Amino acid sequence: ESRARYQHSRAHRVEKTAFDLGHAVHGMVLGTGLDLVRVDAEEWRTNAVKEKVAAIRAAGGVPLKPSQYDTATAMAGKVKSHPDAGRLFAGGRPEVSLIWDDVQTGVRCRGRLDYVHEAAGVVVDLKTARSADPREFARTAANLGYDVQAVHYLDGLSQAGGTASRFLHVLVETEAPHLVSVVELDVDYLAIGRAKTRAAIDLYARCVERDAWPGYPAGITRIAPPRWHSAPDLIEEYAS
Repeated sequence: ESRARYQHSRAHRVEKTAFDLGHAVHGMVLGTGLDLVRVDAEEWRTNAVKEKVAAIRAAGGVPLKPSQYDTATAMAGKVKSHPDAGRLFAGGRPEVSLIWDDVQTGVRCRGRLDYVHEAAGVVVDLKTARSADPREFARTAANLGYDVQAVHYLDGLSQAGGTASRFLHVLVETEAPHLVSVVELDVDYLAIGRAKTRAAIDLYARCVERDAWPGYPAGITRIAPPRWHSAPDLIEEYAS
């Protein structure tokens, strides 16, 4: 959203409980990650349960309600039994960490790949999603910057001495029946991601050099309506 918000988030990191389900599914599919602890209470309102949950988090674990644990187990099972996704999480290396210096700016970069098939040159990324419909993910990837993630990790793997030419996303839905799909961003999508990644690293380098992390522009910013908010469309909608 802004350079100021980014800098603030680095100094005030907050773990969101909304990510617990995703962490659990990753751990179950990849066989690595945080310690998953099933808490035998669906409501976490009593002091005793709250203290237990806090202790689990303090120890680096992920506390899960019974319903969350069961959902994560079902989701992981769907991924493993899927004819395409299941094979992608076998025969490679899980949770591969990367650290490298950008060749143009010297900025230290990092990444953590869910799964890598080094011989085949394939990186696999597991995503929990509301919808695993590839058409829906085309929009989701743009909104959440998954094109940047793909390019950043592929470039990082290359600069760290590895080789990979393909980045695949395995999607699994959070609601039953937990449908699964495998998607790959095309060359045009990756080209956009590469341009955005280059701009982001360059911008970060300038901020570090100047020690300046501005927020939104000062003064009054005049804004125009988005394309979908056009007057003829609204008139037709309200007239019908």
